[in-house]
Amino acid sequence: MPDRAPQAALPATRFKTTTLLWLLAAFGLATMNAPIDIAATLFHLRVPDPDDAMRLVEARDLANGQGWFDLVQHRFGPPPGIPSHWSRLVDAPLAGLILLFTPLAGRTLAEGIAAALWPILLFGLYALVLMRGAKAVYGPRAALLALIVATQTVGIGVQFASGRVDHHGLQLTIILGLALAIIRGAGWLAGGLAAASLAVGLEGLPYVAAAALFLCADWVWRGRPASQALTGFGVGLGLAAPILFGAQTDPARWGMTACDAISPPWLFLAGGGLILTLGCAALDGRLTRPTTRLAVLAVLGAGIVAGFAALFPICLAGPFTGMTTLVRNHWLLRVNEMTSLPTFVARGQWEALAFYPVLILATLVATRLAPQGRAWAVAATLLWPGLLMGISEFRGLYVASGLVPFVAGGFIDRVLTTGTRERRLSSVAVAAGLVSTIWIPIASLGETLSPWPRTAPDLQGAMTCLSDEALSGLAALPPGRVLAPPFMGPAILLHTPQSIVAAPYHRAVPQIAASIQGLGGTEADLRRAMAEQGATLLVACPARLSTDLQPQPAFVSRLVQGTANADWLTPESAQGVIRIWRAAP
Repeated sequence: MPDRAPQAALPATRFKTTTLLWLLAAFGLATMNAPIDIAATLFHLRVPDPDDAMRLVEARDLANGQGWFDLVQHRFGPPPGIPSHWSRLVDAPLAGLILLFTPLAGRTLAEGIAAALWPILLFGLYALVLMRGAKAVYGPRAALLALIVATQTVGIGVQFASGRVDHHGLQLTIILGLALAIIRGAGWLAGGLAAASLAVGLEGLPYVAAAALFLCADWVWRGRPASQALTGFGVGLGLAAPILFGAQTDPARWGMTACDAISPPWLFLAGGGLILTLGCAALDGRLTRPTTRLAVLAVLGAGIVAGFAALFPICLAGPFTGMTTLVRNHWLLRVNEMTSLPTFVARGQWEALAFYPVLILATLVATRLAPQGRAWAVAATLLWPGLLMGISEFRGLYVASGLVPFVAGGFIDRVLTTGTRERRLSSVAVAAGLVSTIWIPIASLGETLSPWPRTAPDLQGAMTCLSDEALSGLAALPPGRVLAPPFMGPAILLHTPQSIVAAPYHRAVPQIAASIQGLGGTEADLRRAMAEQGATLLVACPARLSTDLQPQPAFVSRLVQGTANADWLTPESAQGVIRIWRAAP
């Protein structure tokens, strides 16, 4: 009888623990998006970022009948418009949601429903993949802990926020699935997901390369037991990549090199990987030592790299080909996505604490535990590229953040069950540090004690310039072509019938240059830019005026401040938050 009481209490304790974890998960899920943000997306089509606005414009055009292979945004830089490097694999579900809800709610509300619903559905998919993977590797409690951490990871929350319809949420979900497939040894599935990642966007390329290197190293070390996974990966990637490329690319462009999207250069690498893995499989029985396997792999790999360099040298410089110094210095390097960790530290931007520490800790934890299991080793292999990219460019954190809850769930579960008291004290601190909301009070305290001396324009005021209300006056005007700051371009396309000269996309370098020179230069510069681009309307956001390109304030800045005027520019009566002028013919 004395032995039964503890045994009976154990299930009750486990039930209470599970219930508590589910309650925490439910709370996290319920608080990921504030109701006011969801309402703003539903009824005002407010989205977090210009990329989200441009994605909605693409989806709207597709729903309105624009051709599947026609990826040109015809109101951006017309004529002939700017071809997008984005994927129809992301446009399609959004367009489908718009068409689904239009008969029920009307087109305007249907677009808001699609923008609000898509991130929720996508997070549901991410959570399902995360929990199934964590449960299979670490157990059910770790799966629940991973879900809780996911709802508290700021780097994930921003990618699934209401209106966040850009491709990063889908990309990080695919890469998580890729990691789990490698852990299971399902090489063919990992290869297919790698191809899907490349088709969605080349942000996944470093992770695909890291996954391939992991499987190659595994084969070098273990030989035949690892051969099936490596071969499956090569076959899955080599076959799926051209299929997905053909499914979303105009046949007339199949032979055109694009360094910023899936195209012949990257298909060459996928095909080379297929040949490499088949070659390794064919020779596997003869290569009995790791050194000989490494030598064969090195020769085949060097041939692929040399072929890529010889055939596609332009892509060795990265995706931003043809970028001028003016555009790089006055646009690209000022985009928040391109900010480096040293820059965040030098500026004293404490909000970086919500993003970087958890990724650093997850990478170190996975690396430390890599010798103890395949799951930790795979996680470490895929986290390191994200961390290194994130140190140089903030956007490098986006995809890697999706792996943090997987590592955190397994590690926190481990801390709860193992280790001496001394080790557990340090481990508990690390486990807590893997939850990014823990760092928010520290960041807030730092900002209070040592605020960042902001010299940049008012960010909130700039966001106000992108709202449907701010742009309502512009929307009411007869359609024309607008010269405006590039960051306003997508919002103008989304909320008005106007065409635009510039938007923040690297395929529109001449248009961005015209905007920078016109808005940041003299009256002559402005007039020349508007004439060359065929712009009939000038729009300025007082909260974010363009950078002056000469010692004196730019002419447009003085127009906004009322210290300059021009007889060839007529202010429109409907001004509001933004300023609008019509140019004389």
